[in-house]
Amino acid sequence: MKRLILVLSLIILTNCSNDVSTQIPLIKGYWEIVNVKKDNKIVKEYTISTTVDYFEVKDDLTGYRKKVSPNLNGKFMVTQHEIPFSLITENNLLQIEYNSNNVTFIETIKKVTKEELIITNAEGFIYTYKPYTPINIE
Repeated sequence: MKRLILVLSLIILTNCSNDVSTQIPLIKGYWEIVNVKKDNKIVKEYTISTTVDYFEVKDDLTGYRKKVSPNLNGKFMVTQHEIPFSLITENNLLQIEYNSNNVTFIETIKKVTKEELIITNAEGFIYTYKPYTPINIE
């Protein structure tokens, strides 16, 4: 009986910890690209980036992605261009479905924590981001 309870507890804990919907709130915010990989090789390393990706996520799992340029005063120069998206959670995957100019494409969020965001696309590119930290010159 104790073994059965232990096994059932482990199954429940494993299933709860793999619920990708709990990761959704972590996506929202400013993310700075670190590198791009393909076939386990770094394609591009970013030591400094002039733009930051901002993700806005609403309660209905829609949102947008926008490139912004940080200024030295801690504010952002924002363009009007943004790509709308919908978040999809199925088969224990968290995906971003973009629809821009009647073109639909999907990226998969492989990992999202407070410290890291990893996104892959259909071409096999892996984009690694870190949270944006403003430069303080004072």
